[in-house]
Amino acid sequence: MGRQRIALSPLAADAVAVIGQQVRFARHDLNYTIVELADRSGVSSHTVTSIESGSPSVSIGNVLSVAIAVGLPIFGTQSAELLNATRRFGIEKLGLIPSREYRRGTGVQADLDF
Repeated sequence: MGRQRIALSPLAADAVAVIGQQVRFARHDLNYTIVELADRSGVSSHTVTSIESGSPSVSIGNVLSVAIAVGLPIFGTQSAELLNATRRFGIEKLGLIPSREYRRGTGVQADLDF
């Protein structure tokens, strides 16, 4: 049995293709070979090729590692400090969300008439 095909929305498919194109443009501008970029990012050369060709099966961690290695801005910044501050803010904000969420109005009404 082969791998299941990953279903993407058209917008997601375009985003994967654009990231791959940006990685390839940046790699070319830096004069990196695929093998050099793979070594710098800690992934295989096959993974770099898959990213550049727009394959949706590459893990997001590997895509981000390669993007950072060629200097692509992640979430609009290349600053590690700003990205870290954004992450900490997200952690604080997530702390305000209850760990369990209950649906209101499930249709069950208690008979509280004593």
